[in-house]
Amino acid sequence: MATPKKTPQGTYRIQVEVRGVRDSGTFPTAREAREWAVARKAELQAIGSGKVGTVKTLRDALRKYAEEVSPKKRGERWELVRLQAYERPPTDEKPGHRLPLDAKLSDVTKADLVAWRDDRLKVTTRGTVLRDMTLLGNVLEVARREWGWIPANPMSDVTRPAEPDHRTRVIAGPEVRKMLRALRYGWPVRSVGQAVAACFLLALSTGMRAGELCALTWADVRDDYVVLHTSKTGAGRHVPLSPVARRIVAGMKGWDESSVFGLTPPTLAAMFIKYRKRAGLEGFTFHDARHSAATRIAQRLHVLDLCTMFGWKNPKMAMTYYQPKASDLAKRL
Repeated sequence: MATPKKTPQGTYRIQVEVRGVRDSGTFPTAREAREWAVARKAELQAIGSGKVGTVKTLRDALRKYAEEVSPKKRGERWELVRLQAYERPPTDEKPGHRLPLDAKLSDVTKADLVAWRDDRLKVTTRGTVLRDMTLLGNVLEVARREWGWIPANPMSDVTRPAEPDHRTRVIAGPEVRKMLRALRYGWPVRSVGQAVAACFLLALSTGMRAGELCALTWADVRDDYVVLHTSKTGAGRHVPLSPVARRIVAGMKGWDESSVFGLTPPTLAAMFIKYRKRAGLEGFTFHDARHSAATRIAQRLHVLDLCTMFGWKNPKMAMTYYQPKASDLAKRL
């Protein structure tokens, strides 16, 4: 057993070696140094035998993924929020089966994940559970494929819930007008609420997503289109601007030096919900502006042009977002 050595600074340094691999650490007390040495020695032995999962826990995997993998993704913030939520214990308000966070990763079974999935379905939507399962499955797959912690991914055999029904909500004209009044829409833009109103209008005019609108800079604006360098699907695109959309963008001049709207996605989401409630409205989200835009613009553009504008690689997506009323179709017959 390695012996801690006291340093001139009053801390304790200890070194371990397993099969020629050395590691050391410095700790406030000798007890902490010895405890670390025992755990680190077991870990190095497991690494040498290809059985890291026998010493690493599911919690270790979640935290390593958050530190090393999530920061490389565009959706880092939301992924980190979800990873942290895995570690929160169930409450009376949000009961449910807890993941075996402190179990050795090699001991996490399909049954554990099935129980977690089933309890999550009792307290939240299928869409949320699907996103939870996808992220947790990715963590386990990276632990298997890249870190070599486990020989198989237990999530691969867990049945996923059915996909949720696609939203079909189109924001009606009176609802738009009430939102704009609540946000005090007008020019020049002098408040965050007015910037949110303009952002909402451009979403209705172009079908751009909240993240795309918030990322839009003045360097991306052209005479009759804007340049998106990246999007939810990872690929950028050029979004054409109608005369109305061009006026909305021009009206934002002077509000922010570099960003068109000067908003972040969290601020936009929070403000939209706040003012929707203030306007006495409910039942629609900011993303429903994309459905509304697709339904309107589809009447003017060929389906392939619509897909190009909205960034859809599969034309079937047009049917997901295009939500005309039967009475409107009847008028066009």
